Amino acid sequence: MTLIKRFFEFYLNSSIHVALAVYCLSWVTLLSFNISYNGNVLYFIFYATITGYNFVKYFGVAKFHHRSLTKELKIIQIFSFICFILMCYYLLQLQIKTLYGIAILGLITFLYAIPFLPKKVLFDESMNLRKISGLKIYVIAFVWACVTVILPLLNSDFEINWDVIITVLQRFIYVIVVMLPFEIRDMRYDSVKLSTIPQQIGVKKTKLIGILLLIPFFFLEFFKDEVSIVYATALIIVIALMALAVVVSKIKQSEYFSSFWVESIPIFWLLIILVGTTYL
Repeated sequence: MTLIKRFFEFYLNSSIHVALAVYCLSWVTLLSFNISYNGNVLYFIFYATITGYNFVKYFGVAKFHHRSLTKELKIIQIFSFICFILMCYYLLQLQIKTLYGIAILGLITFLYAIPFLPKKVLFDESMNLRKISGLKIYVIAFVWACVTVILPLLNSDFEINWDVIITVLQRFIYVIVVMLPFEIRDMRYDSVKLSTIPQQIGVKKTKLIGILLLIPFFFLEFFKDEVSIVYATALIIVIALMALAVVVSKIKQSEYFSSFWVESIPIFWLLIILVGTTYL
């Protein structure tokens, strides 16, 4: 059991699980617009997510404690480097116009982690976008929405139309809602200067906002030019899972509630659509 637990913790700590979630959301996008499976862009997104998340999470640790890194962290570093190589390989398979979008999102990710702003702009010593008061959740939501919607469609030569814009808005709302359990959990650790949503309005009101955001998230679906029963049904199930995640979340939550179960919602979303489109 110890070996299984260690493997599971590596699976979470090395960002494989979050990368799988982003990969699934991107595949959901392709399915939603009746686009064939595009391995190059999906695999790029998967490996880029691992590379980007591990860069953001471990940049400061690796920078200041390189010689004293734990064995697990060193393994994650090596694993991240391998994923970076694979990311570069699939990057070269993508279209030029997709690369422009990737460059913009990559710059945002870089600025999110690397100190570059004058201290007077921020409220602590870490001079990056991540530490700007109240901005974190919206930066993450914006990047996820663009990566999981715009990049797959852009690389598939799909025209950015009204349905695409609605999907981006839905995905933006989705990420904000599923981030709330994380922000509630992290209230014990986050500096009050970050001004996260739970810090500003409290846990109860944060949950209420999360539930209210599910209303436009659902009804935006019916503003699309084409509405599928399978995808609408999948959306209802996903909304139920999101609502449950928000309602039961608390500051002292179980170890894997947010990092595994909440992060798994896109995987269930993809599976529901695959099963629905196959058998219905």
